[in-house]
Formats: sequence, structure tokens, C-alpha cells
Amino acid sequence: MSILLASAPLRLARSILSAAAFALLLAPPIADAQQVAPAALAAPQKPASLKPAAESWLYEGSDIPRDAGWLFGELPNGLRYAVRSNGVPPGQVSIRVRMDVGSLFETEKERGFAHLLEHLTFRGSEHIPDGEAKRIWQRFGVTFGSDSNAQTTPSQTVYQLDLPSVTAASLDESMKLLAGMVREPRISDAAVTAERGVVMSELRESDGPQKRIADATTAHLFAGQLLSNRSPIGTIESLTAARANAVAAFHNRWYRPDRAVVVIVGDGDPLEFARLIEKYYGDWESNGPNPHQPDFGKPDPSAPVARIIVEPNQPLSLTLATVRPWIKRVDTVENTRRLYLEFLAVALVNRRLENRARSGGSYLVASVEQEYMNRSADITMAQIVPLSDWQAALADVRGVIADAIKTPPSQADIDREANEIEAFLQKELENARNEPGARLADDLVRAVDIHEVVTSPQAQVDMFKAIRASATPEVMLNISRAIFTGPATRLVLTTPTPIEGGEGALLAALARPATIKDERLAAIKADFSQLPPLGAPGTIASSTMIAGLRAERIEFANGVTALVSNNPVEPGKVRVNVRFGSGNRSVAADAPNLLWTGDYALVASGIGPWGQNAIDQLTNGRQIQLNFAVDDDAFELSAESKPADLADQLKLIAGKLAFPRWDAAPVDRLRIGYLTGYDLNDATPNAVLDRNLRGWLAGGDRRWAPPSREEIEALTPAAFKAFWAPRLASGPIEVQIFGDLSAVDYKQILASTLGALPPRSPLAPAGGEKVRFAKHVTEPVLAYHRGEKGQAAAMTAWPTSGGLGAPRDQQGLQVLASIFNDRLFDRLRAEQGASYGPVVDSHWPTAFESGGYLLVGSLLAPKDIERFYTIAREIAADLVANPVTADELARNAGPIREQVARASTGNVYWMHMLEGATRDPRIAAAALSIQDNIMGVTPADIQRLAKQYLEPARQWSLAILPKGMTLADASAMDRPSAVSAGGR
Repeated sequence: MSILLASAPLRLARSILSAAAFALLLAPPIADAQQVAPAALAAPQKPASLKPAAESWLYEGSDIPRDAGWLFGELPNGLRYAVRSNGVPPGQVSIRVRMDVGSLFETEKERGFAHLLEHLTFRGSEHIPDGEAKRIWQRFGVTFGSDSNAQTTPSQTVYQLDLPSVTAASLDESMKLLAGMVREPRISDAAVTAERGVVMSELRESDGPQKRIADATTAHLFAGQLLSNRSPIGTIESLTAARANAVAAFHNRWYRPDRAVVVIVGDGDPLEFARLIEKYYGDWESNGPNPHQPDFGKPDPSAPVARIIVEPNQPLSLTLATVRPWIKRVDTVENTRRLYLEFLAVALVNRRLENRARSGGSYLVASVEQEYMNRSADITMAQIVPLSDWQAALADVRGVIADAIKTPPSQADIDREANEIEAFLQKELENARNEPGARLADDLVRAVDIHEVVTSPQAQVDMFKAIRASATPEVMLNISRAIFTGPATRLVLTTPTPIEGGEGALLAALARPATIKDERLAAIKADFSQLPPLGAPGTIASSTMIAGLRAERIEFANGVTALVSNNPVEPGKVRVNVRFGSGNRSVAADAPNLLWTGDYALVASGIGPWGQNAIDQLTNGRQIQLNFAVDDDAFELSAESKPADLADQLKLIAGKLAFPRWDAAPVDRLRIGYLTGYDLNDATPNAVLDRNLRGWLAGGDRRWAPPSREEIEALTPAAFKAFWAPRLASGPIEVQIFGDLSAVDYKQILASTLGALPPRSPLAPAGGEKVRFAKHVTEPVLAYHRGEKGQAAAMTAWPTSGGLGAPRDQQGLQVLASIFNDRLFDRLRAEQGASYGPVVDSHWPTAFESGGYLLVGSLLAPKDIERFYTIAREIAADLVANPVTADELARNAGPIREQVARASTGNVYWMHMLEGATRDPRIAAAALSIQDNIMGVTPADIQRLAKQYLEPARQWSLAILPKGMTLADASAMDRPSAVSAGGR
């Protein structure tokens, strides 16, 4: 059974570590247009091929409880399908077509063909003009790249289509289009040439040190198996040699009905879904017998154990892996038991590893993962980022693992991790009625790919209760031994410089007996009674309903305001967001700051009597969280909780504000993490942009400019406290609570927590109320990266505006950006293959009256930079000179409105849109008018906004080039040199 558990990875420096719920808040609802009239999808007589879950092909041989929500079928030609009714979000139907073919099915000469074919398929079919399907789906409200997409993995190719506001006509037409594309894609030499350029751009844009490390690591871990050299992107050689006849032969061999699974989940009758599958796939005929399934191979115990990857400017890292053969199993209750116990065993080790890192170990971070990889290997991997001495870090991690396979864990340790799993499964059960159809469809496709089944959330909860009862110390010891032993051991060291002794040094380190490191957590007794009193419960000064919203504004005598929406459509879930202070506005544009330190270290530094480990114990098995973010006009502490935990959830947040703790270890760890990854900041064009672009667009504003190495090195716990202590203690507090509050007295809870705090001191003036834009340039500003010579990036932007005074223009610029992006996509990618993913974005900050911009950018080959600027100028000039057509406007405004309509059925959307609404009534008014503003945009509005903002005299441009290259050099480069060797 497919086990999907949420993880909580350590959020260190981003350079190192890398609205599922729905509610109806509007009164009246805005979703009328997206509701499917029952008659619109009225079903015919039940197709003979349709079967309930109990008789399904998916569950053959399995004793796992069936999910009765699914109906299954199999056509005479062998095509299998699964359909289900689901009304989340209202009016949407999600379609998935899974083909049982991926990069592992390619010959050496066909490397990359499965992925290239995926691209060709989405261009169109023999029955519609090239690119027309994209425009048809846009008219249906589909957003390209999110609502319509595809993915090629080593073991499968999946086509995805999410149709909003579906009607009988749009569903029928979409099924026809998608079936035609899968069955008969347009595979001409012209199409192959065009799409090869796009794939080559994707290959080029992904190239760099991280990709080289990943490819070399994969080749080592899976030596002797197809997986070792079958990355879906292919190679330059195989893609260059690809011709239409060869790609067509690949399609004819593998694209067959008996290798296809069609999944449809959505707001309609599953009988109609099944009828459409029969209508458009029933006459699909196979070309000859089903080809022989490739032998993916088994781990080779005789392959080399150690591998060193020397990659300049990359941090030290280690991968220690135990590799076992993948075994095809019938997915049964016993199989599920094994999977859950393996997950528990990994969680036990990860808790110990993290505890050692928190207390100042030899590594910055270390974690273990066990995975069944692409039907090729059962692998357990420890990934380690040493602080300096890789041998010490490896020894310490091996010691923790050695203890796990020698000494049974305590029952208390097992229960702690089992509590976390059980709490997650209970949350999934409570949220089952709000599960989006798209996720249900994706889960079923994933289960088919890994030869497992799906079951209901209730069955998950019931099975795990029985499974955890069997998780005794001795059982867990045996499971640990099983996942940390195997026929093949692999060790990879990535290092910026060669190491003395080479791979022999790795083998010697691995040959040393592991010294047991018992890093088990000492018993911690933490409970909320240990928190100092917050004060006497506060009194409510006022309480009013906000017009047009199912939300109540509450103000307490201490100045705390709250916006509460008690709605029953997310059963058992409560979302909390506490906004305090003034966020980015608390710092002047040119003042030094430590805003960049808050994301990890502020939460990890503790609360009152509790350090990080105590807080983990305090919240174990409960839905209590603490997430931190910096917004433009506030700092935010947020959580996803449940009614029974709401009182303690708010007590924890109030405690963070009233009694902050200042443990030094998280600050030191953050500083080391930033320094460890600092040299990654210019490794690729993308890395340069991720780090610097926002600051460049703001004219060097230090609130968004990244910290220098000197600033990172200077970070101390004392400086951290000096910056954050006054910000936690001052400025207004606004609370948002949205969700299932029928069983709790939220006013009393608020009064006894945040309402009980003493009045906050006012904010000191900081001078951070304005945001400037980068100065106009006539020639692009140049920046440089240290990556591949064939990689570059180009950006151009115009300043717009900000604030709450012109919401219609704010939405109009979103539509303008979409039109610009659509045209740029057609010219730069679809026609010329110069870029994999050009982007146009409109940023309009509502917390500032300035600082907005319209940004156009793309990763490119250096030789295409001038072409990019020419195309961007031409598109901008045309938008200024000529009104757009009604069809182009509708094709771009419609998908935006659909995205808003779907998002607006959820609490997450409304909490975001209503931030600050307790203090500024314009915020709620703007939120309520957003869809009308989008649909009210006219061609005249687009042209007016283009004339107002797309002024060449205010334009700013940037080019990112390889070090040592000039724009003249870039323009002179020919195509062969624009793609670096060694791509995936």
C-alpha cells in the first residue's frame, strides 16, 4: 500500500537544504460558474467494463481493505481505468493517463526518447494543428504548466490535465484531444527539431555541479543496473541523433492500450467518466505483441564500494548506502506492516542523528532515507554534510546506525515516533472529505507505478493501530537490521578538492569498526503547566462581523485584534496565523539587518523553559506547530492545528512572544550552514538569481539583498537576540483563526492567551515605508556565474506600483503578465526552442505604495540573450501600440480567474488575502472584488497599463554570463558550443 507521510525536514540555510483544505467562506459563494449541473454530466447505462473496488484489477491478490470510492474497469484491448466522484474543488475534473514506459525502457540509442515523446505529445496530434490544444484548453480555463502538464520518470510517463468549471462539452472535447495526443502524436521531423531544441534547453539549464554530482552518485549507487545511466533527459548525442521515424518507432513499441491506465477523478458522475474512456480509447489497437519488459538489473556486490567526486566550490558531503534488490510483492496487510515498521525504524535513527547535530556534533546535518527506487533497488541511504572532518562525521553516523542494529530501542522511543505517524494519519482521516481530486488521482497513479494499492484514510488509521501494537523493541531491532544490511555497500564523498589517499581513504574509513554512538534522547518531561503565566484573561473591547465574509473581527482591551472564521467545511482542522510587528517595514532600506536569520533560528532557539527537544516532546503526537515567516508589514507565527489542540497551540505562540528563549546552538548552526553553502551562490545562473534578483530589483535595498560572507561570519547569538528581542516585544498583534471551531470557545482561548498579554509597546519609526526600483539602464547590467559556459540568463523589468488604491490595475497587470508570458512562450520556446521555461511575473506589494514591477526573464544559452531582449522589446511595443484580441484576453484572463475561483474555496487563500484586514477595511473589499476585477479587464485596460508602465525610459535589464564572457562574446557563440557536454 502506498504510504505517503508528511516529513518535517530541518529548514537550514536554503543554499544547503533544500490549498489542500477547502472551505466556502464567501456569502454568497462565488463558485456558481464552476458548479457542474447534474444534468450536464448525466451518465448513460453503466458500462459493462466498470467494476467496484472489490472486483478490481488493482487489488488482485491483496487483502488490504478496498477504497469503495473507486470504480475500476478494463477494456477488451487491455486498457485499464479507475474513476471516482469528488467535488473538491467544485467543478474540477482531473484526468491522468499513465503509460507504462519511462527512461528505463530505452535502448542506448534511444536515451531521452521517452521524455522527448512526452514533449511531442503535448504539442498536439495528427488531428489538430500544432499548439492548438494549448489554446483550446486555455479557453476552458486551463493554465499551462500547472493544470496541464506531463512527467517522465525512469519507470513511467504520466499526462496530467485538471479541467476547471467543467461542462459536458469541455470534458468530452478534452478527452478527445488528450486521447488523440497520446494515441497519435504529431511526430514529424519539423516537430522533433522544434521540441529537441526545448529539451536541449532543459538539459542545458539543469546542467551544473549539482547535476553532475547527482548523475555521478546515481551511476555509483546503482552500478550494473539500467538506473545508473538512464536519466529521463537523455544525452546530447542521442537527442541530436533523434529523428521522427526513430521516435515514432519508440511510440509504436511502447504506447499501447495494454500498457495504459486512465484515471479520472472529479465533480461528475463516474459512469460518464467511464463512458468517455470507452468512447475515446476503446478502438485503440496494439501494434503487435506486447514487447518484452526490460530487465532493470540487480545491485552488483562486486562493483566498487567507494567513489570520490571532486567538484570545486561545493561543500563536503557524504552518501552512505546499503543497496538490496527490488522484490516484486503483492501488496497485502503484511506488506503494509513491513513498510510502516521500516518507516518507524528510519524515524528512530533520524531523531538520534538530529539530536546529535543540535548538540554540536561533527556534522551540520545528517539523515537516513529508505526507498524502493524505480522498481530497481531497495536502498537505505545516509546523507551527511560534515562540518569539516568527513571522517569524524562518517564515524559518528555509522556509530548511530551501529547502535540501532545492536541494541533495541526503548518502547518510549518507539511510541514517540508512532505517535507522530498516528497523528498524521488521523489528520488525513479528518481531512478526507476535503481531499482534492487531483491528489487522489496522483496517489492512484503512484500506486500503480510502484505495484501497490490504495485504501481509505479510515483503513489506514485502523491498520496502523494494529501495526504499532506489534512494534516491540525486539521487532524494531530486527527491522533495523534488515534495512541497514544488504549485499552491496556504496560510499560517495563529494569534495571541493582531492583528498589525501583518494578512494583508499574512504575504504579505510569504512573498514574501521563502528564505534557505537548511543544518541538516544534522554527522557524529557515537558508540559504546558511549566510555562510562566501569561496574565489575567483579557477582555473583549469589540466584536463585529465583516460585511460579505463569514468572519468576525474581535478586538481585545490590550490592542490585540483577531479575525475568526468558524466554518465546518474543514472538519477537525484549524489554521492559525499570528501577525505581529511590522516585518520588512521595521528596517530601513539602507540599514543592516538580520531578517535572514529568523526562518530557522528564531523558532529553534526555544520558548521559556523549553529548548527545541523539549518542544518536540511537548507537541509529540499532537497537531501543534510553529512556523515563522517575514512578510512586508508583519512577522508571522503560523500553524495548522485542530480544535482539541487550539488552546495549547495559541499558548505556545503567545509564549514565544512573551517568554522567548535565546539558545545559542541554533544560531551557531545557522551561521555554519550559510557559510558551508556560500560558494554555491554563483555556481549557476539560477543560483545567482535566487540569491540576488529581489535585491537588485529593489535597487540594492538591504531588506532583500543577501548577506555577505562577512555579515554571516559576524553573526553571534548576542547580535541575534539584540535584533529579534525588540521585534518580538513590540508592535501590534493580529490573529487569524480559520476552521472548525464549533466545539471550542475561541473567544475564551484568545482571551486567556494572546488577549492576556500586556499591551505592546509601539513601534519605533524605522524609515522602511518605501521601496525603490532599480535604476534605468540602456545596456544590461552584467553579473557572472562560475558554472557551464553554455548557461546564461536574461532579465528585463519595468517598475509598476503598489498599495491598496488601485486593485483593478493590480489584477489587470496579472492578466497583462499572462499575455506577455504566452507570447514569449510561443516565440522563445515553442517556435525557437531557445528556452525551456521563460517567465513573466507581475509583483504588486500591497503593504507598500511602491516597489511593484513586471519582470520578464529566462534561462538561455549565451548566444540567445540578444534574441531574448529583441523579442521582449517587440512584445512590449506591440502591447503598447495595439489592443489585444478578445480571444487572447479571454485565454489569459480565464485561467487566472479559474485559479482564483479554486483557491478561494479554501481557508489558506482567504487567510492570505485578509492579512491586515482587522486594521484596514480596504483589504477585505479588495479581496471580495478580485474575481470581478479580473473578468472586468478589457483590451483597452491592457493597452492602457502597457502604455503606463512598459516605458523604455524606465526599463532595467540584467544578463548573467559565465565568468570572463562579454555580451559580444555571447552573441558570437554558435549553437554547438551553447550546450555543455555531460548533460543528463
